[in-house]
This record gives sequence, C-alpha cells and structure tokens, in this order.
Amino acid sequence: MMFLYIKTVVYSALLSLSVAGAALAQDFTALARIDAGQSVVRDLHRGIEVDLYLSQVVPYRVFTLDDPRRLVLDFREVDWRGASRDGMLKASGVSDLRFGVLRPGWSRMVVDLNDALRVDSAGMEVSDIDGTARLRVVMQSTDPVDFAERSGAPNDPEWAFLMADATQSAPAKDPNGPLVVVIDPGHGGIDPGAQRAGINEADVMLQLAFELAEAVARAGMIPVLTRNDDSFVSLEERMTLARAAGADVLLSLHADALEGEQTSGASFYTLSEAGADRASQRMAERHDRADLIAGLDLSEQDDTIATVLMDLARLETRPQTARLASALVSGFENNQSPLHSRPRREAVLAVLNAADFPSVLIEVGFLSSDEDRARLLSPQGREKIVNGIVAGLFTWAAQEDSLAPLVRQ
Repeated sequence: MMFLYIKTVVYSALLSLSVAGAALAQDFTALARIDAGQSVVRDLHRGIEVDLYLSQVVPYRVFTLDDPRRLVLDFREVDWRGASRDGMLKASGVSDLRFGVLRPGWSRMVVDLNDALRVDSAGMEVSDIDGTARLRVVMQSTDPVDFAERSGAPNDPEWAFLMADATQSAPAKDPNGPLVVVIDPGHGGIDPGAQRAGINEADVMLQLAFELAEAVARAGMIPVLTRNDDSFVSLEERMTLARAAGADVLLSLHADALEGEQTSGASFYTLSEAGADRASQRMAERHDRADLIAGLDLSEQDDTIATVLMDLARLETRPQTARLASALVSGFENNQSPLHSRPRREAVLAVLNAADFPSVLIEVGFLSSDEDRARLLSPQGREKIVNGIVAGLFTWAAQEDSLAPLVRQ
C-alpha cells in the first residue's frame, strides 16, 4: 500500500496536524474507525511506539502529562468499536491503556507510562489509494526532569474545551427568580465509573439525572445537566458549566462500588475544610481520578481556587451547603429512600470546590450492593430517590428564604 505522508508541526508538548494535498478532500466531520487488528502499542529499544490504523485522516494532537506520567492523544472523533486494551497493549513499558469519547465529536487515548519517555516523532500517513490513515507516535527514554519540562496540556484555542476556566464568576442572578439546580451525572465517556454485573455507573447516573431534571422542572425550578449523553466532561468543566448557568446549587450524582465492603444506602458529601478521614480520602481518590483517567491535569487547580476571595465567599456558601445536605438527608428519610448508616460526610472533592454556590455530592447508593443496584435499576426505586432530592431542595430553599434577611444584616 502506498502512503502520502502528512507533515506535522511540533509546538513543545503539542504535535498539531497540518493537512495538505489529497487530505483536504477528507470529510473531517465524519467518524473515523480504528482498525483494531493492525493497531498496537509496542515496545521499542529504549522506548515505545503507538501505531494506529484509521479509516480516514482526522485532526489530532499529542502531548504528555506528569505525575502520573502519561501520553495523551486527542482526535476529531474515532469509533473505537472492536478495539480493546488487551488486544492493543503489547508494551512492557506501558502500565495501562484506555480510549473512548472525550465529549461529543472528540475522542481520546491515554497511555500510562512506566518510565520517563519523550515524544521523539509523531506523524500521520494517508493512503493515496483508499484514504486510510496511519498514525505513529514514537517515544524514547529520557530523564524525569526533561519529561516534566516537556509535559503539560497545551494552550491551544482550537482545543480550549480541555482548559475550562473554573475561576470565572457566575452571572448576575435575579434573587426572586426560580431556583437553578445544576444536576451533574458523574463520569461518562472514557470514564464509565464503577462497574458491577454489566452495569456502568455513568449510564445509571445519566438515567437518574434525566428523571431528576424532569421532576425539578415540574416543581417550578430550572434544571441544568452537565452532560446529557455518554460523553466525558472534566471536573473543572462541570464547574464552569454550572457557573455559566447561574447555578444556585450543584448536585453531583454517583453510585460507587466497594471491594469487600457490605455498604448500602445514600450518603451526602460536602467539602471538607481540613483533612478527610480515611473513608473520605478513598472517596476523593475514586472520584477525582476521573480526570486523570482521561489524561487531564488538575494538579495546579488547588492553588487557583484557594484564594482569599474564594475563602470569603465560602463564609456564606459553607453553611448553606451544610443546610442543603441536611435537608437532602431529611428528604430521603421522608420518602423512604434508604440511607447509609452515616449519611452526612465530608471529603476533599474537586466537584465540590465551588465557592460561589452550594455543592453536594450524593452517593445515591452502591452498585456493589445487590439491594442498591436493584433499586437504581428500578423506576420505582429511582422515583423515591428523585422525590427525596426534590423534597430536600424545597426544604432548603424555604430555609434560605427565611434566613436571607439575617444574612443581609
């Protein structure tokens, strides 16, 4: 097979596709399919090679991230059907490999590296016979300092959705307007969340979010979903979407799965002011790793968020959040939706970091519990959860209205 080489231009950690000649005739909005039989991640002498065969050329970029070390490849949508980690991963220098939808129209592959490797070359070749494409990325050994210096998510306006600004202010709100409830179904796309008995947390939470949004709207409030399909949305982008919607509250929906623990019932997490207990630390590791799974680097976000202005804002939102979580617990109790033995918890979770509106992460149950799993898969079980949340929102809103004159004083 003859191939037409497509030149790439290197910008530090970013390798951006420049297309010429026959490649311009390609439909970049179409879906490229991976040829799983030929695609492979293999060892090279003192390095690795990522060798991907696609049904057509697509814009792409390549960069590395540190701590943990990983290679990230972004694409203008690739259909991964037929591909598998075990089928493609043939490199001892790689500890893990994952791929999937990043968000509608965009795909991502993440290669977890055992050692410090730099991108030595990256290029896409396109067949002048049938238009199929081959993307090859070669990485060679380097030292940890060099790897760290070369790594980082690129600052590129064409891919700005990866660099959502979590510090932007919320728009001005009508204090007498309806309550804006941002509903955040956890996980999605490349990150399916917890998995049990063939059930993905991301799918179940999306279904629950749809039903909750409908109930919230019927109750006269305004629901806003952070995702409405099986796509990946970074933790920071979820916060940005909430601010853009003028959120009064953010409710993040999850259903975890624990190994070797018989835990069931709903629990409600608010942001911990100091260190978290061991259970909360495990929770943070499970939930916040979603962005690392997709290759996003949020390592510097704590410094950005922990500003004086945000601390001042939390003087008001922290007690509001505590009252919201308590109201949600009462809502579940009053609607006979099972609660965890200790339903009120705190943890350091990125999705709870907003200083300008109350945020609660709701573990609506555990996929590792047969009872909880059956309840979450049942319309009747989900209805009790939805009713409990809506009742809690009503109670909280009434409380805040009564406290508003005191807060203004």
